[in-house]
Formats: sequence, C-alpha cells, structure tokens
Amino acid sequence: MPIDPHIAERIHLLEGIPDWGSGRTDAEHAAAFAEFAVDPEPYDLPADIEIGDDVVAGPHGPIPVRVYRPSGATGRLPALLWNHGGGFVGGDLDMNESHVTSAELAHRAQALVVAVDYRLANDGVQYPVPVDDVEAAWLWLMSNAPALGVDARRIAIGGASAGANLAAATVVRLVATGGILPSRLLLAYPALHFPFPALPDEVQAVMATLPSMIRFHPEGSRRMLLNYAGTSVDLPPEVMPGHAPLAGFPATRILISEFDDFRPSGELFAEQLAEVAVPVETRLATGMLHGHLNRTPTLPEVSRSLDFFAEALSETTRSVRNTPATPPH
Repeated sequence: MPIDPHIAERIHLLEGIPDWGSGRTDAEHAAAFAEFAVDPEPYDLPADIEIGDDVVAGPHGPIPVRVYRPSGATGRLPALLWNHGGGFVGGDLDMNESHVTSAELAHRAQALVVAVDYRLANDGVQYPVPVDDVEAAWLWLMSNAPALGVDARRIAIGGASAGANLAAATVVRLVATGGILPSRLLLAYPALHFPFPALPDEVQAVMATLPSMIRFHPEGSRRMLLNYAGTSVDLPPEVMPGHAPLAGFPATRILISEFDDFRPSGELFAEQLAEVAVPVETRLATGMLHGHLNRTPTLPEVSRSLDFFAEALSETTRSVRNTPATPPH
C-alpha cells in the first residue's frame, strides 16, 4: 500500500531537515515539522477522561507521571503504564504519542493509564537511568493498584519507539529478577535490536524516496545508541531487548508502521517471542511512517492502531505471576 495520501502530500515540507541523531533542528526546521504533523481535522480529547499529575519516587529522584482515568467507570479497572518515544533524547508528557495516546486508550479500553516522564539521555544521563525510572513507575503502579482502583491482575506495560524499548527492557529485568510481570506488553514500532535488521526490498524502495528527517539511517541509529548506552559493543541485554532471553515474557502485541526503518525489528521480535512460546500478535499500520501515534485518530489508521492496543487492555484477566514459558522442543 502507498503512503497515506494526507501524509504523502506533506512530506515535501521535511526536505533538507537533518536525520535523527545528527543534532537538534533549528526553529525553521521545527516549524516545518510542526506543519508536516498537522492532521486532516481538528481533534479533541475524549470528554470522559479525568487527567491528573503525580510524582513517583525513583532511584535517581522524582519521576513525573500523568494519570488518565475514565470518569464513571465502576469496579476494578485494567491499567497500562505507557512510555512515549523520542529517540531517548526527546519527548514529554504533552506530546501526542503520550497525551493523546494515553487519553484515547483510557477511553477506548475503560482503563487507567499512567504515562511516564522518564529521564532522557541528555546532559550526561545514560542507561540504565531511563530503565530505572520506568521500573520505579511500574513498581509504584503495582503497589498502588488498590488505592487507584486497579485490578492488579490486569496491569500492562507498553510504549512507542524508544519508549517501547524501555517497556520491553523493564520486562527483561522483571523476568531476570523474578519480579511481578505485566499482564500484557504493548509495543509500538519498537527499536529492539542493534544493528537493525534489513528492510524488505519493496519497503526499502519507498523509504529511499523519503527525507532524511523521517529516516533512521545506520549511522544516525548508531549515534542514538551511543548517546543512550555509551557503547555499541558488549551491550547489556536490557539495552536492546531483542538480544535478551525472552522465555517468560507476557503476551505481547506489536504495532508496526509500514514505512519505517524500525519495522524489521518489530517483526523479528515477534518471531523471537513465538519461538519461545510467548503469545504474540502484530498489526501492520498500512501507509504509516514511524511515530504515527504522534498524530491523532482523525487519521483512520491511527484510530485502528489505538483500537489494536485497547482491545488487549479490555481482554479477560490473565495471571501476572512470573512463570517462565517453556520453549518448544
């Protein structure tokens, strides 16, 4: 399928903007990207969602979180700990990939969603600090489930792009330490391997026509990793969870953007989970570029992607005990 027509007609706005990992863009480039990100129609958050800010104590200091709760919901709610993307160096609780996604999932699944403002890999911050923050938020959500009105058997963890990496890394840590696992793992266009697997030829042919700003070229991806981890060799398994032991992972849903340099990483991770008998489902968001949850559900494919995750949150209760899966013989 070709790139979504609304997005395709705006791609020219990004010509000449440096690729990810090459440094900050100037104000003119930022304005061009903001115009590129305009969606077909105005968007309003769901009216039935109550939103409040809180702070979680973490090993590196306070961690801001934002809590989304469906008003009028009764009984114990399912919950999700959600982590935005941004190449480990950008993003915040106000970006669409955090704020809109969290509100929409809370509305569609009638779930409590906690968005995490983990520390970014800037000003000397590197791994494991962002993972430590996400783990601390996870432990906070688990320990406060009764007070928050949450069903502790139905707490998922997830994220987008770098946030998906951090969510999966937290699960790697919980499996290794015998911690309480999430009921589900929800990953949007994740970065889970280094180097990234190769794109299919037909996808590469389209990607080659796109501006550098919306590509993750090998050198830019390596710079991103070096900035986050400090090295590209002898990486701890948490840094790139696709290289970690995966037996014992919870049931996982992986959302994949069709035209995305990260696409093969999400597809390979699904294959790896299946090899160790972890239930896994994928969805290919047709016509979408990397980061499509940073748009709004006025784009139909974004709405379908949100439904893919909301359905998982709404499903029946599953055990969250840390019980390793048995690899197939």
